[in-house]
Amino acid sequence: MWNQIMAMMDADTLLQNLKHFCGTEQYYKHWLGLCYTEGVQYLAKNTQCFWLIDAIASHQPKALKNQRLKEFQLWFLHVGKEHEFIKPTGHNAAVLTCWEDSPTASTKPAIIQQIPFTDFPLKEIKLYLKEKILLLPDEN
Repeated sequence: MWNQIMAMMDADTLLQNLKHFCGTEQYYKHWLGLCYTEGVQYLAKNTQCFWLIDAIASHQPKALKNQRLKEFQLWFLHVGKEHEFIKPTGHNAAVLTCWEDSPTASTKPAIIQQIPFTDFPLKEIKLYLKEKILLLPDEN
């Protein structure tokens, strides 16, 4: 029980801290070519989720073949099965999806990656990839 309370407090603190990022003065370069902002760096560093940046970067060859994803991509990581229609399948812990626009139950994501295990503290996170720069929505 104590661990669950601490995890919730940590997630709440993280969410509050992420709200403070509303632009960036420094960009970080990923070895696969995309750049990301200070907010994404903060997220990755404080949740040990550099794997999330790696995953998004690794999907770029496929994503960039889709004309509608060349300038803007909407990425969601959903942990657990609580979302209305974006859920990991089978015994997977999470699912990473890429969308051309806001997700709806009647549309399918352009990219889906099942995540077998994660200790990511948030139930979901939304990231934008805009002109090869990965950013938090408030940094847009």
